[in-house]
Amino acid sequence: MLWLAVLAAVGLGALRAPGAADEEFSTPGIESQKAFDLMQERFPGAAADGATARVVFVAPHGERVTATGHRKAIEETVTALGDGAQVAGVTDPFTANAVSKDGTTAYATVTYKVKSSEIGDTARTALDDAVDRARDTGLTVETGGSAMDSGGGPGGVAEVVGIAVAAVVLLATFGSLAAAGLPLLTAILGVGISMFTITVLSDSLGLSTSTGTLAMMLGLAVGIDYALFVVSRYREERAGGRAPEEAAGLAVGTAGSAVVFAGLTVVIALAGLAVVGIPMLTKMGLTAAGAVVVAVLIALTAVPALLGFWPNAVLAGAARRGEGGHRRFRFRFRFRLRSEKPTTQHGNGNGAGDGAGNDPHDGRDNLGTRWARLVLRRPVPVLLLAVLGLGALAVPMTQLQLGMPGDEAKSTSTTERRAYDDLAEGFGPGFNGPLTIVVDAKGAGDAKAAVGTISERIAGTTGVVSVSQAHFNKAGDTAVFTATPSTSPTDDRTKTLVKAIRGERPAVESAAGASYEVTGTTALNIDVAQKVQSALVPYLVTVVGLAVVLLLVVFRSLLVPLKAALGFLLSVLAALGAVVLVFQQGHAAGLFGVAQTGPIMSLMPIFLVGIIFGLAMDYEVFLVSRMREAYVHGEPAKEAVVSGFRHSARVVVAAALIMIAVFAGFIGESESMIKMIGFGMATAVLLDAFVVRMAIVPAVLALLGDRAWRLPKWLDRLLPRVDIEGEALTRNTATDRAGVTVTDPDPAPDEPVEAHL
Repeated sequence: MLWLAVLAAVGLGALRAPGAADEEFSTPGIESQKAFDLMQERFPGAAADGATARVVFVAPHGERVTATGHRKAIEETVTALGDGAQVAGVTDPFTANAVSKDGTTAYATVTYKVKSSEIGDTARTALDDAVDRARDTGLTVETGGSAMDSGGGPGGVAEVVGIAVAAVVLLATFGSLAAAGLPLLTAILGVGISMFTITVLSDSLGLSTSTGTLAMMLGLAVGIDYALFVVSRYREERAGGRAPEEAAGLAVGTAGSAVVFAGLTVVIALAGLAVVGIPMLTKMGLTAAGAVVVAVLIALTAVPALLGFWPNAVLAGAARRGEGGHRRFRFRFRFRLRSEKPTTQHGNGNGAGDGAGNDPHDGRDNLGTRWARLVLRRPVPVLLLAVLGLGALAVPMTQLQLGMPGDEAKSTSTTERRAYDDLAEGFGPGFNGPLTIVVDAKGAGDAKAAVGTISERIAGTTGVVSVSQAHFNKAGDTAVFTATPSTSPTDDRTKTLVKAIRGERPAVESAAGASYEVTGTTALNIDVAQKVQSALVPYLVTVVGLAVVLLLVVFRSLLVPLKAALGFLLSVLAALGAVVLVFQQGHAAGLFGVAQTGPIMSLMPIFLVGIIFGLAMDYEVFLVSRMREAYVHGEPAKEAVVSGFRHSARVVVAAALIMIAVFAGFIGESESMIKMIGFGMATAVLLDAFVVRMAIVPAVLALLGDRAWRLPKWLDRLLPRVDIEGEALTRNTATDRAGVTVTDPDPAPDEPVEAHL
């Protein structure tokens, strides 16, 4: 009830909260951002916030747009565009020097009074109608620009697909509609609270409309997984004969403890995005971390509360019938007092340790244990095969090219891509990515002469085809002009050109007596890519270092956390290699709906590293904590690995499949960047869960044996102690039952209950 009240409160607050603003992308500390800030300072009001649309006109083959009939049609279209709703102004191609040298192509720029996300249906319809009328005259007309971006992002289809697949996986895992529905219900509850809270805080904290995308994606995924682990442990304890209240307490005390530490690793990874120094990325990371915290709290409180309301609903069919008196249920307890540490209780061959609802203590093998024993028999071949496979997949990552894909990355079926291609053909490939030069002539004796010198020197740089006339501010101490490269915005030669223009700056500034900086979309993308690459190593060191310390506390082992971190690096590098193979090199691009290959989005590696590291540690904690629990309770090292797989393999596989489904749902989106993120995340989870955690982890632990669980004494004294294995709970429960004969309250005459003390 408390969580429902919180949901209602933040929901009402979200309805009354002002709409979230469209945050402008900014990257402090890079040259292109400094130049843009200088432009805003010296040209107040010049940087319009309104969206723009670029309407491109192409004459039929062998004709020119300057022909009388075509010129008249273009001028009529310009007039119609100017009369559209929310339009601030339109430039005429014939008076604005916007006609190609060969006369085949022209363009008109439409400026709106509002941002792209605020353009109404009436304004968009007016634009489409004007374009359609121009096409009827025989001209080829395409439209690009920021006005074509509706700002909607994913329309919810990805989330629906992810939830649907998650429901199927949960139903197959638990065999119970209630057990499958509970994680979905609590995850949706958590996502609702998180998204409403983000909306409430958006105005005061400056959160944009895109900030909550990551929070929704991760909140849904981890919300399902964390509830899944608690429900699975509850079913396991009930299958072992625990009363509902006792089973819920043990589930929260063991699986719930693992949830807390797994959630902390995700929060560390997301909060660590602040290291990159990009405000938008920092906000996205912190809001997503908040959504993970909500998911953890709900898993620890709402899930056991719902189990208290319906204690038998989540059990498998046979167990429910036994609880209802329709069938007798056989319980068998074994408490061995031959050592100080009780032995681990094993799951059965039907996966009861994973919540199947049967007796988990008879030690029969299930699919997880059979796989574990296979790896334990051949640890070296399994380890070599897995490492070499991931290494081979990671090789393309060495050719990673970062950038910010624009209209050139869209499908040729879109008018934006066709407009981009028409402009490149008519005006040259560099026309779509001009460089903006900002000259600070304050202090120069002759500002115009200084700007002229800089303009001439840049025009003479190899790779520059033209420079525009300089535009001065009212004070006459700052000027702006553009330099058009001979190559496209994503071409490596354009990056070389930007470096060359900046590299010759000392000599040019000395000759001119004024300073200049390079900005524009192309330069900004180059600078952001460089900043992300520079921040990647510090980010990895910070996040991995903190997580290793956390895992040291959890597992009280030095080698297990190091193995976890190295395994993650393998999986994330392999995932990045797969992204390069598909989105940059074009292998199997058609299979995933990739219309155009190109550079990888600049923020993609940092996103992938941050998010997948947290999720990878989830699987590490849930799988290895059960192994340590078995080892602490007296099992040999190799048998502890088998026990861990007996209890956790099935549920970890289900959790990974749910994550993959949620992320893979975004591959179907039309937006290239969203598609890329979804593919990268799904691939990384697939590789980390099924190759690293299911193959490399047991193989390494088999080779290490008891050494895997050792910790230097000096370090053991420094680290705080946490009981994630539930040893104290097990000891207390055993003490409570010691000397007491456990009997079935309603035993069947032919099915006696056994109690071994």
